[in-house]
Amino acid sequence: MFARLSCRIAENIMQTVKNTLSSRLWRVGIYIRLSKEDPARDESESIANQRAILRDYLAGLQDGDQYQIIQEYIDDGLSGTTDDERVQFQQMLNDIRQGRINCVIVKDLARSFRNYSDQGYYLDDWFPRHQVRFISLFHQTLDSFRQPNQMRNIAVPIQGVLNESHCAETSDKVREVLDMKRRKGEYIGAFAPFGYRKNPQNKNALVIDPDAAMVVQDIFRKFLSGMSKTAIAHTLNQYALPCPTVYKQQCLGLHYYNPHAAMQKTYQWSAATIGHILQNQVYCGDMVQGRFRIKSYKLHIQESVPKEDWYVVPHTHEAIISREMFEKAAHLLKQTVRTAPARKTVYLFSGLLQCACCGKLMTRTTAKNYVYYTCRMAKNHAGKNTTIRADKLEQAVLSALRQQIASVPVILPHIRLNPQSDPLLARQKDALCRVVRYKQSLYQDWKDGSISRADYLYLKTDYERQIHTLQQGIAVLEKQSTPPENTFQKAFQQAGNLPYLTREALTTLIDHIAVYPGGKIQIFCRFCLNP
Repeated sequence: MFARLSCRIAENIMQTVKNTLSSRLWRVGIYIRLSKEDPARDESESIANQRAILRDYLAGLQDGDQYQIIQEYIDDGLSGTTDDERVQFQQMLNDIRQGRINCVIVKDLARSFRNYSDQGYYLDDWFPRHQVRFISLFHQTLDSFRQPNQMRNIAVPIQGVLNESHCAETSDKVREVLDMKRRKGEYIGAFAPFGYRKNPQNKNALVIDPDAAMVVQDIFRKFLSGMSKTAIAHTLNQYALPCPTVYKQQCLGLHYYNPHAAMQKTYQWSAATIGHILQNQVYCGDMVQGRFRIKSYKLHIQESVPKEDWYVVPHTHEAIISREMFEKAAHLLKQTVRTAPARKTVYLFSGLLQCACCGKLMTRTTAKNYVYYTCRMAKNHAGKNTTIRADKLEQAVLSALRQQIASVPVILPHIRLNPQSDPLLARQKDALCRVVRYKQSLYQDWKDGSISRADYLYLKTDYERQIHTLQQGIAVLEKQSTPPENTFQKAFQQAGNLPYLTREALTTLIDHIAVYPGGKIQIFCRFCLNP
């Protein structure tokens, strides 16, 4: 009896030793992801729920192995279509390379991959090459160590295709909703443009931020008075005024991140920032969106959108600067203007003088205490120089403008503004024609079988709504547009008697000045006579 009992004890001891020697230590990394696209971010997919499921599973394993949770890796609010932007996913891969992790566990494949090609790469190549055990609990249960054959099941790649297809459909639906909001003039950005805040009662509407709006107005005034973008930025930095990034972070307390500023490691005003503000049509009360788009749901690369495809809805919010100021700034930005070193303002005729022979801008030089404007291609025009002395040019232009001002009452009935002076109205009319063409082609697409009847009805309703919105916007623009004669009269009345030339007067009244060999000039005003 004692002999049999001793044998049993010995067998138990041997089995315990055997189990101890054969047990493995798994250093586990728990990966959890919650996407913005998860339906209402419901509790079934929440971070807390995923954590509880994974930890309970590990605690219930009775296979003789040891499981040590090294770290949880959580990507909250990120898509699974690309691994490059998932910071915690990348950190987990780095820990695997360093040997800290040899087991990865996820709730299901969709939590770790929604890109079919990435799923195949990691499951079939990357994880096996780094000797990593991969466990997925639902929607294709996988365990690469305990059930290696299951990893080759045809259902695994099929599930990957389904996950990617679901992501593509979700992306299309989200884009449709956002485009609909853009067409309605609803603001969909995460942060309001500098000078505005999101309306507390309506997150899709903008209201003026008084402190920032004063800075925006000052930028436009300085630029229209002749200051360069670099000089404006330098002045704002001297006054220690916070740039848009710092203002949003420190003054408004927003979790705002500017990748360009972070890359350059500078949080001050720059000429580029000033340029962006001067070109932003939102400051004259128009909602402009869709200037950039993500290339695809898998390639999260931002690309520029042609201007004709932007979503522009006029008069959606209170303007910070007048439309007249904005259009004048836009006209100046198109000119090639260089600011001399150590100067804050541009020269009087910068960007306005063109050689009548070759059309190139003329350069400013100094010789024998006189300032000259000369064509870069001097002596190439039939052996003659295209040059003019600055003081004589100024006298000639001043005299010509004074004559124009004096004759305003006589020529006013015959004056019209350049027909290209209202680009917003032209763009809105082009957009209306484009949408009407789309609507007209729908019926034939349905009859040809290119689209279903449901799609036809949905798109027809959507195009009709777009047409109505565009027609309303065009009517408002046409009603509020200033008659050409009033615009002309206002411009010359503001110039007054013009005791001397100013940069603002020149840019308001003159489009450009052509200089001919011998010093003859021809002034092209921004206003022209009817033919």
